[in-house]
Amino acid sequence: MNVITKTLQLADGRTITIETGKVAKQADGSAVLRMGNTVLLATVCAAKEAVPGTDFMPLQVDYREQYAAAGRFPGGFTKREGKANDEEILTSRLVDRVLRPLFPADFHTEVFVTVMLLSADGVDMPDALAGFAASAAMQSSDIPIEYPISEVRVARVNGEYIINPTFQQMKSADMDIMVGATKDNIMMVEGEMDEVSEQDLIGALKAAHEAIKPMCELQEELAKELGTDVKREYCDEINDEELREQVKKETYDACYAEAQSGDNDKKHREETYEKIKSDFVEAYDAAHTELTEDDLEEKHAEIERYFADVQRDSMRRSVLDTGKRMDGRATDEIRPIWCEVDALPMPHGSAYFQRGETLSLSTCTLGTKLDEKMIDNVLDKSYQRFLLHYNFPPFCTGEAKAQRGVGRREIGHGHLAWRGLKGQIPSDFPYTVRLVSQILESNGSSSMATVCAGTLALMDAGVPMKKPVSGIAMGLIKNPGEDKYAILSDILGDEDHLGDMDFKTTGTIDGITATQMDIKCDGLSFEILEKALLQAKAGREHILGKITETISEPRAEMKPQVPRIVAFDIPKEFIGAVIGPGGKIIQQMQEDTGATITIEETEGVGKVQVSAPNKASIDAAVGKIKSIVAVPEVGETYEGIVR
Repeated sequence: MNVITKTLQLADGRTITIETGKVAKQADGSAVLRMGNTVLLATVCAAKEAVPGTDFMPLQVDYREQYAAAGRFPGGFTKREGKANDEEILTSRLVDRVLRPLFPADFHTEVFVTVMLLSADGVDMPDALAGFAASAAMQSSDIPIEYPISEVRVARVNGEYIINPTFQQMKSADMDIMVGATKDNIMMVEGEMDEVSEQDLIGALKAAHEAIKPMCELQEELAKELGTDVKREYCDEINDEELREQVKKETYDACYAEAQSGDNDKKHREETYEKIKSDFVEAYDAAHTELTEDDLEEKHAEIERYFADVQRDSMRRSVLDTGKRMDGRATDEIRPIWCEVDALPMPHGSAYFQRGETLSLSTCTLGTKLDEKMIDNVLDKSYQRFLLHYNFPPFCTGEAKAQRGVGRREIGHGHLAWRGLKGQIPSDFPYTVRLVSQILESNGSSSMATVCAGTLALMDAGVPMKKPVSGIAMGLIKNPGEDKYAILSDILGDEDHLGDMDFKTTGTIDGITATQMDIKCDGLSFEILEKALLQAKAGREHILGKITETISEPRAEMKPQVPRIVAFDIPKEFIGAVIGPGGKIIQQMQEDTGATITIEETEGVGKVQVSAPNKASIDAAVGKIKSIVAVPEVGETYEGIVR
């Protein structure tokens, strides 16, 4: 065995060890990462050649946690790990988003990255190490990728930035941000914050990037020692440069004119571009009658690729040359906004939020403690009392296909909106809250529409939010070698696809609550990033103004169909008396009053919740409980049956 071990020391003295060559040797690349008692195994495998007709990067990243890692049995009847849970999917997405842009544009071979948690003691957070492990495995292989990457979590505790904090440190942090980067450029950011400033966020990104640089250098050393710094040769695309030039020459002017036309109808723009392309294809076919049907099919696939490049270049050039966007807006202009609350008669809260051609219908449902979501992950056993679910049916983009199960994208978008809103729900609010966002139309940042519609629905339901929250998606156009750039507010779907950055922020009037960033260009300076953040702040405040024009504060009274809840504490020594043997007493009280009663011991007291559809039921149940826990006082008269 050719075992190579590399060790890196963090600023606080903790060490991270990367070892390769010992296990999983039949994979194209593998690495074992250890930090304290946390151990991850990462492997990468690539097919020998691309599937014919593939014109994208078929990368699959799977992060999985083994219950044995923490000495636990999985739940359920089978007592075996099943499909990936939400947290595993979210971690997989974080790794995918950093690796994917770094594969060569003409590399289309299937690549599978697997990261497994093998050991964990609940001290260090393993998800922050998954990106480092995956990249180390990639660097120990001959799979072509441009640069090594790493990821770290950065938290701020008592004003100090901490890299890869422990679970204990995270309890007192006001920032929780995952950052992925190469040695030279930040590629991905995602996290939540407690209403921090733009400058605070920039400070966290700088601290994270400084920590990532030595991790990338370690991987470069590893690849040189293994001899994998020279990558495999491949040929996944056959290109006709003459045809590429012909497509550009004959379609660029028409595409540029469409980009300058100010057409704010997404479908009409798509039809216009499709006609430009089909006219070229028709003319090309007429001029090349000597080609067989198979040859023409191959040429049509190439034309498709080259035309996409023309679309991209013409749109970007249009914005950089004139500051005019595809739909005619200025770079900092927000699309028209329409809001409506109390949109549906029976949900506890409901709202529409439309921005341009993106529309979310969000509903809010208020429930009791029994409706909390139980989390049973390897390192997290807890209950969640604020839920947000995001649905993206195919019809919202005009696609003719059936809606299947929830995809990774929907989980990721919903999680970002959840992070943006959750800090504004008071910790002593007795209800369990579920928001559901149905995206009815989509053309740019439906996750941020979910945040805005979610705020409206929460206030419509009477949830006493600390402050309303809004969100915005930003974009960037910056060509290599040019100083000129354009920061775009409230981006369209095409601007996301054809641009260099997708940067989302949510926040209140006082600061940022969540962010997500994907950067696809080299050399993005912190100066440009700060300008983008400040432009995003202005856009968020504009959108927040539209929200508060519609409903300025949470409703003072909840709607009649909302279950009423009374919460109070009792001495813990009375918990058994209220419950009774085998739950007999509490069940009888619920049957007699029609109320739902829950009780749990927390912080040395019994926390009681009584919920019912009407006040009479609640009063009856509360009276029965208080009669059990009442301590007799001298001078008081009590009535009861002596047995």
